[in-house]
Amino acid sequence: MRIALACVAVLAAAPLAALADEAGSALAATCAMCHGTTGHSVGGNVPLAGMPKDEMVSKFKAFRSGAMPATVMHQIAKGYTDSQLDQLAAFFAAQKK
Repeated sequence: MRIALACVAVLAAAPLAALADEAGSALAATCAMCHGTTGHSVGGNVPLAGMPKDEMVSKFKAFRSGAMPATVMHQIAKGYTDSQLDQLAAFFAAQKK
């Protein structure tokens, strides 16, 4: 019985993980102009692919608060909720460097 419940829990979580990946991917599309579609920058901007999630969230919050200097990132970061920042950071963290 425990094995059956564990299997049900795993199967139920799979669609939720897929939705989270899609949300992160959709949010990441707004970063493509400067950071590439999967976070592999080609124009001298910071590469986001493979950056640890916690580091990225911390940097976003520093941009948002004005603690980290930026040209446009302070304005861009203000447009995301904490939940969206988590999804975005998870997407880029999952990308290979």
